[in-house]
Amino acid sequence: MARPRKPLLSTDRIVETARALVDAEGLSAVSTRRLAAELGVSGPSLYNHFRTKDEILEAVADSVSAQVDLSMFEDGRDWRTALHDWAVSYRGALRDHPNIVPVLATGPGRRPAGLRLADAVYGGMVAAGWPAAQATSIGALMRYFIMGSALGSFAGGFVDDASAYDPASYPHLGQAHLLAEQQEKIDQRAFETGLTALLDGLTGQFEEVRRAG
Repeated sequence: MARPRKPLLSTDRIVETARALVDAEGLSAVSTRRLAAELGVSGPSLYNHFRTKDEILEAVADSVSAQVDLSMFEDGRDWRTALHDWAVSYRGALRDHPNIVPVLATGPGRRPAGLRLADAVYGGMVAAGWPAAQATSIGALMRYFIMGSALGSFAGGFVDDASAYDPASYPHLGQAHLLAEQQEKIDQRAFETGLTALLDGLTGQFEEVRRAG
């Protein structure tokens, strides 16, 4: 009886395996030796697809960027709704893969999906009537906000031990030990609050742009 064939090694298979490692154990878990073991291949065979570990991490980062929905910039949604929906989708992708955020935070570089993302946001703002310089600033502003929201949990940063918050030293943190147990709800509400505030501010600026135009 013939032996079952091993799945062929491919770029996609390497990236999927590396992404699973990053998700489970962090960036430091990725090495060519570890990946080769996970894939059941010899280490040198990986070099037919990627020259270095950094190239693998770049590809993992781009695979996460590719999960972000960009349809809102093409289907007729107004610029504010499009920015909101894109930000929610982007944060969702980062929330699902938080360990790759430090790589994504360096910018798109030459990553195709990352560049398509930047192109869609900039193009959507210019098409809506924003001047080019302000469209660039909006893309940067939104990226700072979304990346920052994904770098760590506000609520999760507080320990669930009430004794850590001596009222003599921290008179306003009497309930801080309860934050961690509602981490997802608090962080989501904070994100939506900040996003609404940003969009409200941009809406005011856009009205000024239209009056000046």
